[in-house]
Amino acid sequence: MLFYTHISDQYAPFHTKVINSPVRDATHVLDGLLYHESELRIEEHYTDTAGFTDHVFALCHFLGFEFAPRIADLADKNLYVPGKPGDWPALSSLIGGSISRKLIEREFDDVVRLAASIQQGTVTASLILRKLSAYPRQNGLAVGLRELGRIERTLFTLKWLQDPALRRRVSAGLNKGEARNSLARAVFFYRLGEIRDRSYESQRYRASGLNLVVAAITLWNTVYLERSVAALRQQREIDDSLISHVAPLGWNHINLPGDYVWHVNKRVAKGRFRPLRVRKSTGPS
Repeated sequence: MLFYTHISDQYAPFHTKVINSPVRDATHVLDGLLYHESELRIEEHYTDTAGFTDHVFALCHFLGFEFAPRIADLADKNLYVPGKPGDWPALSSLIGGSISRKLIEREFDDVVRLAASIQQGTVTASLILRKLSAYPRQNGLAVGLRELGRIERTLFTLKWLQDPALRRRVSAGLNKGEARNSLARAVFFYRLGEIRDRSYESQRYRASGLNLVVAAITLWNTVYLERSVAALRQQREIDDSLISHVAPLGWNHINLPGDYVWHVNKRVAKGRFRPLRVRKSTGPS
């Protein structure tokens, strides 16, 4: 079990969900983009390899999100092209097959209806993605969505190979997520960082509480970083481009576990005891 959290490019967590560890992250990617209940307008979303499938690529396209995963072993992921693979000799070593235009045309209306249902909240994205992954290979909707996802993944892969700025942007975004996770692990030291709550509601409360503390630390750091920059600028000029590399996620200056304070003047003499805390009982009226 883990807390799956989405954060913005300004380090603010905007959606947290309790998920089972064996379930792939990709199943829950769209939930955070669609159901965050904040004023953020998400345009581009980054994940690592565990967050992508062809189905997610397709649904992100239909729902208006630029999906940009950092895919491990990209050279092993085949591209898919319209027509015959032999028509693309320069890419022959990368091509894994052809896109079935006939299949896409047959299933397109159902795919659009599915995306509309997810957008309107008739069905959650994670629920439908679980069902699609459980369908047999010959299911028309699942295969049609996969074909559309292969198109989107192929276009993204070609862009990734040609666009260094995209690669840097995705890496920077994922590094922000890793930095936030490091802070969350430092905060969540109670019970050795283990989730022992049995009910889903209690697990959600714990996830929300962790998110709140992390957000509070991030806000505190942001406020004082801003004050520090303002103070330094009174002494010298500071390049704005340098500030973009400063993250408000440090915690070395925060005493997370607290201190045990021993008051010497409140010691009890040898052979004496502290008075018991006796609650006053109330008799019948």
